[in-house]
Amino acid sequence: VQLQASGGGLVQAGASLKLSCAASGHSYNRYFMGWFRQVPAKEREFVAGISRSGSRVRYEDSVKDRFIISRDNDRKMVYLQMNSLKPEDTANYYCAAVQRILSAEVPTTESDYNYWGQGTQVTVSS
Repeated sequence: VQLQASGGGLVQAGASLKLSCAASGHSYNRYFMGWFRQVPAKEREFVAGISRSGSRVRYEDSVKDRFIISRDNDRKMVYLQMNSLKPEDTANYYCAAVQRILSAEVPTTESDYNYWGQGTQVTVSS
């Protein structure tokens, strides 16, 4: 599967932004999808993940009440709605995918995912 993230930009604190990730390839609904973010000199950080059907989601604690991950399997898309943005949300955001057969749990670590899109930069000014 190939992934293409978009939707980043420069916004003020408190604003909202919606990231999109388009997937190409077959059997998209077999993939768990995730969003990660990275700032320079730091490791990539899990933000949110969603199960194949969309029935299970996981969030990093600092975004739990502000971000919403969703997916549209017919369109092969995954989204990250980001509300009440803070300067500390500034990062390069990546979408990721992994095909899991034996587990129903949403993966939350970078090493769990084996397909990555290019990043889309989100900058939140104070």
